[in-house]
Amino acid sequence: MPAKATEKRKFHRISFDAPCELHALERLWTTEVLDISLKGVLVKRPEGWDVPLNQPCEVVVHLDGQQAGIVMAVELKHVEAHRLGFKCQYIDLESATHLKRLVELNLGDQVLLDREFAHLID
Repeated sequence: MPAKATEKRKFHRISFDAPCELHALERLWTTEVLDISLKGVLVKRPEGWDVPLNQPCEVVVHLDGQQAGIVMAVELKHVEAHRLGFKCQYIDLESATHLKRLVELNLGDQVLLDREFAHLID
């Protein structure tokens, strides 16, 4: 990744392998999370994906064998041959709690986590 993009990034991406569902245009795709942050998610591009950029979507990330999950209202921000990048527009409290815990476990640094939440609120 270019140095400028890295410098601008306020949220650490957490490599995370989990099944997820994408809901858009009254359709459903099943795919996998590649990485996740407090502000978005990168997923493997499913076959047949034809949703336009900036389209509102919903991502449902399955945790604990489908018992718990992270649900985000997102917007499609970039499309690559094998990946899709989404920016989080809304996340409910229960999902935010799951996501915070996931980031917390992977960052291992409370100061970094606090800084990321401060950027999220701004």
